[in-house]
Amino acid sequence: MTSRSLAICVAHPDDESYALYGSVALHAAEPDFRLAVLHATDGDAGEVAPGVQAPPDGLGAFRRDEDERAWIAVGRTPDRHDWLGYPDGRLDAVPYDELVDRVAAFLEAERPDVVFTFGPDGVSGHPDHIRIGRATDEAFHRVRAEGGVGLRRLVHGVIPQLLFDRMQVWRAEHGLPVWDPQRVYHLRGVPDGIVSVRVNTRPVSHLVLAGLKEHRSQRHVLFDDLLDEEWRAALRREFHAIVWPPRDPGAPLLTDVFEGLD
Repeated sequence: MTSRSLAICVAHPDDESYALYGSVALHAAEPDFRLAVLHATDGDAGEVAPGVQAPPDGLGAFRRDEDERAWIAVGRTPDRHDWLGYPDGRLDAVPYDELVDRVAAFLEAERPDVVFTFGPDGVSGHPDHIRIGRATDEAFHRVRAEGGVGLRRLVHGVIPQLLFDRMQVWRAEHGLPVWDPQRVYHLRGVPDGIVSVRVNTRPVSHLVLAGLKEHRSQRHVLFDDLLDEEWRAALRREFHAIVWPPRDPGAPLLTDVFEGLD
């Protein structure tokens, strides 16, 4: 079986939830699959969902535990999990070169086939998302330029505009506030042509949902109070944009983040 390795570089616990739980679950049973995760912060400045009590040692420790429990629910815990320990909501105060250096050290040690992070929109415009995404992009290209194995594909998590528009209609019809892409912390779509990978996660949607539910402190921002069947229907796909290597315009969509790397 071909070896496959994936590195996820994001800002907060739960950032990887919608983006990659499905892809990880699909490969979880493969003996040569390796998963490495880097979180720049532990989300200690986040809001807490009503009814959830943060422990005396703080929200950050609580969210780290939630993240580990979520990976267990998905069916695959990371082989390596680094927490950089930067302050939540203040990644822009971290010297940029320092952040790039630390991400590069992580990628140099792991040499993953595929690296995932946020694109320039941060999916929600969150400054931490944008900062870690930019730093990861730069670290990826730095390490790749050194030669050696791995670093074969760089992908960004995205929401296709067509799907985003359908989400907006659905939210309005169900009396939920619609997203304003001009506001920070609100979701936004990208032109459909940017999407390079569409993963069918229907067979593992129950695992994706189980992982999401472990992030109890963030349930007010992660998922609405719907029936499990409704949520599983909404968790049937993951979408990514391949940033490197360049793809020809109009190239067919891939169905897996590793497709074509064998």
